[in-house]
Amino acid sequence: MSGFLVLEDGSVFHGRSVGAHDIAFGESVFTTAMTGYQEIVTDPSYAEQLVCFTAPMVGNYGVAAGRAESPGAHANAVLMREARGPEWTDWLTERGIVGLTGIDTRSLVLRLREGGAMRAAAVAGTLDEAEALDAVRARPSMEGAALVAQVSTAEPYVYCDTGTIRVAVVDYGCKRSILRRLAGAGARVTVFPHTVDAGELARYDAVLLSNGPGDPEPLDFEVQVVRDILGRVPILGICLGHQLLGLATGHETYKLRFGHRGANHPVLERSTGRVLVTSQNHGFAVAPSDDAEATYVSLYDGTVEGFDFPELDACSVQFHPEAGPGPHDAWPILERWLQEVRDAA
Repeated sequence: MSGFLVLEDGSVFHGRSVGAHDIAFGESVFTTAMTGYQEIVTDPSYAEQLVCFTAPMVGNYGVAAGRAESPGAHANAVLMREARGPEWTDWLTERGIVGLTGIDTRSLVLRLREGGAMRAAAVAGTLDEAEALDAVRARPSMEGAALVAQVSTAEPYVYCDTGTIRVAVVDYGCKRSILRRLAGAGARVTVFPHTVDAGELARYDAVLLSNGPGDPEPLDFEVQVVRDILGRVPILGICLGHQLLGLATGHETYKLRFGHRGANHPVLERSTGRVLVTSQNHGFAVAPSDDAEATYVSLYDGTVEGFDFPELDACSVQFHPEAGPGPHDAWPILERWLQEVRDAA
């Protein structure tokens, strides 16, 4: 069955449907990761997005339940040069994900780099191109979109009940690999919904602010909770959690032109001059800053990739130290933070 992608600027990219026969709306973005396609599609940070893979072949090593970053799929569509299967394509179909193969992904990525991430529709159904374009242009922008409520857990739950320190994870769209890494490093992990209050979090030995989708600016309640626990309990923010910490401490965030998504993003550690190759997935960022608390910066655009506030016992990273998937340059950050919490206790 034929299919196509239409961008809000009117660009159309034709392909063939290998997933669900449906119409998927969202923001068209691209990732440069060469592996980890199942992890990417199940990462809640990809909610409301149509993901283009720059890797020329996707699905060639199948799927496995242990690779999933959440119970379900969150990307609305997958755009590929060549999909291999049938295990991968069957997996997409079973989860209702539109999948298009035969897309000219090189041209699509160049268009997104020039014009920025755009509203789009991936069509594997009866809608024609003109109708799809009208529907796309009627959709809201990702800017201003508060999406954490649709991916956060509805109720608290205990992920791991053994360990030497008690860590509360605020779930804005948390990846399973973060929880696995915390538990593996000896933490007792309890996961809370994004609506948790500061009083509840302050009862724990430490708090991790997770990754998640959407724009951090509208998350007034979540930012206030972070502000209220500063100095009361050790904090580590990852991805969206980093942006919320930035907003809580007076920094600004903004929408990137086409985002940082991939497993090969260079980040400068200011204190040592060391460059880390990192895994990233975000469309918003903390604005560049020369302030002392800005510990890591992107070598692509100078955006703040990490904070350290020793006086508040709070730190954060924009990239993913759990590396699920990705390089292990930043792997020690989680264990080091937990050891600091233990030493302080």
